[in-house]
Amino acid sequence: MALRDTGYAKTPDETYIAYQTIGDGPIDLVYQFDWFGNVDAIWEDQDLGSIFGGLASFSRLILHDRRGTGLSSRNVPAPNLETRIEDLCVVLDKIGAKRPVLGGEREGGAPNLLLAATYPQRVRSLFWYSPSARSTWAPDYPWGVPPDYVELESRALEQWGTEAYGRAFIDTEGAFGHEIRDDEAQTFAKLSRATATPDMARELARVWYESDVRDVLRSVRVPTLLLAYEGNGIEVEEATYVESLMPDAQLVIRPGTRDADLEGFCNAVRDFLGVDRAPDIDSILSTVLFTDIVDSTAKQAELGDHRWKALAERHHAVVRESLGRWRGVENDTAGDGFYATFDGPARAIRCAQEIADRVHHLGIAIRAGIHTGECELINDKVGGITVTIGARVSALAGPSEVLISQTVKDLVAGSGLTFEDAGEHELNGVPDRWRLFKVVNG
Repeated sequence: MALRDTGYAKTPDETYIAYQTIGDGPIDLVYQFDWFGNVDAIWEDQDLGSIFGGLASFSRLILHDRRGTGLSSRNVPAPNLETRIEDLCVVLDKIGAKRPVLGGEREGGAPNLLLAATYPQRVRSLFWYSPSARSTWAPDYPWGVPPDYVELESRALEQWGTEAYGRAFIDTEGAFGHEIRDDEAQTFAKLSRATATPDMARELARVWYESDVRDVLRSVRVPTLLLAYEGNGIEVEEATYVESLMPDAQLVIRPGTRDADLEGFCNAVRDFLGVDRAPDIDSILSTVLFTDIVDSTAKQAELGDHRWKALAERHHAVVRESLGRWRGVENDTAGDGFYATFDGPARAIRCAQEIADRVHHLGIAIRAGIHTGECELINDKVGGITVTIGARVSALAGPSEVLISQTVKDLVAGSGLTFEDAGEHELNGVPDRWRLFKVVNG
C-alpha cells in the first residue's frame, strides 16, 4: 500500500489536527469519519480504501482525524460538535479549501450540518450517507438504538482494541449471529487501537449518545445529497425522515448494500458534485443569549440615578469583556439588558456563566437565557422566532441562573457542562411547550 503524506494544522489552543489530501480536484471534498478514524490506518479497511480512492479520482479528497483520535493530538478532551467544526475550519484554511463539499457517514455528518447551517458561505454542498440525527431511541425517533444496544456496546468497549472487540463491533453493527471472519475481527481491532485509547472511545460514544441534531436540519440551506440502501430498511426510513426536515435535500436510495455497491456509491457522489447554487445567507444557524440585571428597578431606586448610571456602566463593561473573550457579537442593549449572538452554543453558555460570576462583586445578579435556531438576517441584524424564544427563556431564569433550551443541551454534549431539568414551560407568544434546563456547572 502506497504511503500518503500527512500534514498537521495547529488550532488556536495549540492542538494538532492530522490531515491528508488525495487527488487533484477540481472540487474539494471533505469526508468525515463515523467511528474509526486514523488517516493512515483507515486505508487498510478495503471498503473504505476503495471508496476514498474512488472519491479522490474526481476531487481533492480531504480527510482529518478529530482531536483526541488517530494521528491528531491525543492528550486533549473529547471534542464536542462545536470544537469539531472549528478544527475542520483550521484544516480548510491551512490547505486553502474555500468552499468544499462536506461529506460523511452516520454520526460523521453532524459537524457538517452545523458548519453548513452556521457558515453557509463556506460550504458548496453536503452529502450524507446513512444519515442519523441522533443515535438513541426516543418516542419521536424510533430509528435510534434501544437501551439494551447501548448496554451491549458499553460492554464491548471494555474490550476496546482487542480481537474480541472487533468481533463484538461487527456483530453489533450487523444482525446478531452474523458469522465473523478472523481477518474482519483483526482489522477492526487494529483500527480501534489506531483510533483512540479506551477512555477516549468511551467518551466519544457518550457524547454521541447525548447529541441530537434534529433541530439543526431545517437550518441547512445548501444543496444536500442523502444516500441510503434498500438492504437496510431502517436506514431508508431514517433517511426519509431526515429528508423531510431539510429544505434543500434529495434522497437517493440505491439497491442492496453499500459493501456490494462501492463503485455505485462513488458515482452517486460524483454526479452530485456538479450541483452548486449560491448559499442562502438570508438566514443562518445562531445561538442567542439574553441577559439582564435582576430587580434592576429596585436597585436603581435604592442608589439614585447618578450611582445607578455608574453601576450600569461597570456592568456593561463586564458584559462586553466577556462577549469579546467568548466571540459573542453584541446585537442590542436596552437599559440593563444585553442581546448577543454566538456561532457556538457552548461558548454562549460559558460567556453567560462568566458574566453571572463577575457581576457578583458589583453587588448585583443577572439572569440569562440561551437558545439555538435558525435566525433571519434583517438589515444586518439577527432576528426571527429564535430571538423571541431566547428572550422568553431568559425571562424565566432566576438570579444568577443560566437557563437553556433543549436544543442547546442536545448540541453541547462533551462540553463538560452539567444541567438540571427545569421542566416544561409555555413561552409567551411561542407555540408548544418548551423543556428548559438550568446550567449547574462546567
